[in-house]
Amino acid sequence: MSLTNQMAVRNAVGPFRQAQEGRWSRPAGLVLRYLVLAAIGVVLAMPYIWMLSTSFKAAGKEFSLRPELIPNPFVWQSYADIFRLVPFLLWTWNSLVIVILTILGRVFTASLAGYAFARLRFPYRNVLFGVCLSTLMLPGIVTLIPEFIVFRYLGWVNTNLPLWVPAWFGGGAFFIFLCRQFFLTIPYELEEAAKVDGASPLTIYFRIILPLSWPVLASIVIFSFNWVWGDFLHPLIYLSDRNNMTLAVGLNSMVGMYATAWNLLMAGAFLMSIPVIVVFFVGQKYFIRGVVFSGLAGR
Repeated sequence: MSLTNQMAVRNAVGPFRQAQEGRWSRPAGLVLRYLVLAAIGVVLAMPYIWMLSTSFKAAGKEFSLRPELIPNPFVWQSYADIFRLVPFLLWTWNSLVIVILTILGRVFTASLAGYAFARLRFPYRNVLFGVCLSTLMLPGIVTLIPEFIVFRYLGWVNTNLPLWVPAWFGGGAFFIFLCRQFFLTIPYELEEAAKVDGASPLTIYFRIILPLSWPVLASIVIFSFNWVWGDFLHPLIYLSDRNNMTLAVGLNSMVGMYATAWNLLMAGAFLMSIPVIVVFFVGQKYFIRGVVFSGLAGR
């Protein structure tokens, strides 16, 4: 075969060979990618797995010289004792009340403020929105003492009011920003058609904007649930009565100065983590969509 014919055959077979190589290498690349992700997932999940393992260990075997990932013997008693020895259900109820009231306040007031910044026209709107965003640069620890002085003056110390009432006054700059950015992605034609029919701004907010905003509202719910359910600092500052404690503070009170029932504590921590996992996986689709659309606004 001449050199010209060889080059012609090579040019004809080349794309086919590259396609075959790509077809074989693509599954291999996916397998390698999933193996790496699985390895990273196992590493990140090890503290959680170890917590679950410790909750099933017998008392005194939490710090054995030979660590055991699979407990031997396998003991369920810690999950019965956590409800018998401490007011676990009461702490759960206290946390749940604070979480629900905080979520309702943030969803309503943050979406209302975000609607005003996104849709209404009023003087110094952009300036006020910039001032609102500037509060994100102020660490929460800076306002901790002034807030405590205000709530002590109001007589709210050792009650759950300081933990959820502030959520009903704007909901926080971060959630206002999320709502405002998401509302900008909703077509203005819907609002203009409602105005032609005589709808007021509040009617448009309740009848058009909110029904289309489930992704960003789900994001607020997930963020708020995660932050408030696991919040330790604020309940520790404001709650001193054992019957008013939340789960985070109540479980911390089980840590003794000289001895701690770590299997009992890990059982409570595992039960406390279950609602967070359930809420995230149930609202994961809306959460991702809400964050993505909020980031696309204004592009």
